[in-house]
Amino acid sequence: MRVPVSRAPAPLRALLALLLAWLLAACTGDGEPVGEGERPSAEGTFGAPPRIGDGAGLPGRAADLGFAADGSGFALLAECVSDPARPANGFCRQRVAALDRDAERWEQRTSPLPELRGTDGVSARLWVLGPGRALIEDGGGEEPPRGWFTGDGGRSWRTVDPRPAGRTPDIPAGAALTAECATDPGAPAETCARERLAVVSPRDGRRRELVAQPALGAHPRPAAVAEPDGSWWVSGVEPGSGRPAVAVSRDGGRSWSVSRLPSPTGAPPWYTVVVVGRDAVYAAEMGELRGGEPVKNPLRALHRSLDGGRGWERTWTTGPVAEPRSLEGLPVPGPGGRIELAAQWSGYGSADGGRTFRELDGGGAYVRRTPVGLLRERSRCRYELTRDGVRWSEFPLACGDDTP
Repeated sequence: MRVPVSRAPAPLRALLALLLAWLLAACTGDGEPVGEGERPSAEGTFGAPPRIGDGAGLPGRAADLGFAADGSGFALLAECVSDPARPANGFCRQRVAALDRDAERWEQRTSPLPELRGTDGVSARLWVLGPGRALIEDGGGEEPPRGWFTGDGGRSWRTVDPRPAGRTPDIPAGAALTAECATDPGAPAETCARERLAVVSPRDGRRRELVAQPALGAHPRPAAVAEPDGSWWVSGVEPGSGRPAVAVSRDGGRSWSVSRLPSPTGAPPWYTVVVVGRDAVYAAEMGELRGGEPVKNPLRALHRSLDGGRGWERTWTTGPVAEPRSLEGLPVPGPGGRIELAAQWSGYGSADGGRTFRELDGGGAYVRRTPVGLLRERSRCRYELTRDGVRWSEFPLACGDDTP
């Protein structure tokens, strides 16, 4: 028999209220959706890479690319026509392509981005916020920031207010993590006195300040997406000492623990990137090198943790000659102490956790984390994904009729 809550006995009303609150808490984070199957699980996160649909023949080149945890994705495509004699006559068409879950091919969808003059350059940024959900942001500098959000796979877009929209207690499934200026909202990092972590919401594309903030000085640098084990990582410096440190959250951003890295120098790093492998966590410390030829993206040291980031060992200290001396994006960890780094001119591999390296065949390629694995652009318009650092899944995207 159904008992209306308003007419139920007081103990039953209290029980029903508690049950309703528990259900709401389980299904939402600050009112934001938690999609089924979006949260990473320990099972299968380091298995074979997913098969990605064919994107060959789409116009232009991918200016930005991202995936959701179910293998669906979005890409920003830019097709530019130049006029060397009159550069102002050049222009760039900006398009959007989307890959639905389990689809065989990428499809071109509607784009909210305007056509650009060739001298303006392509500056839009893409945030994939779960299956069928994405935010495109443009502007900055002399242009006011603009944003557009889609919840239907790029079939329609609505404008997004760039101003922060309150606070959130956690990072919901599909969300991205970024840093926002706390002292002057909208100001770039180089002119901001203090930054705070903010969550890019999968519900509406708005930014919300994260309630719990890691103790990492004034300029924390978060990874945009979680690692395969569900952990979120932020790099920065230890307040007071200025020594390199990292923070990790294993409860969706509700709490953070901080550990100092055994840096070879007391000078603050430029930044640190963290990547989680099957049997180790690696932190690559970036910063200015002493001696030797100057390089782009200089790698100062590589650190390894065998206990989830509680303790660290420095396995590689960069010198004036021995390679690798730079790093393009993230290291690629493999099983049994294997790790690969893409440097400025070549790739390097280690079989002992980063203590020694050997040069690999082929040049380096920028690597970044996505919810479906580590992504790299191996050659023009051809991309690869891996989850275990050994097996790679390749797919083409864009380049029109010139795809190799």
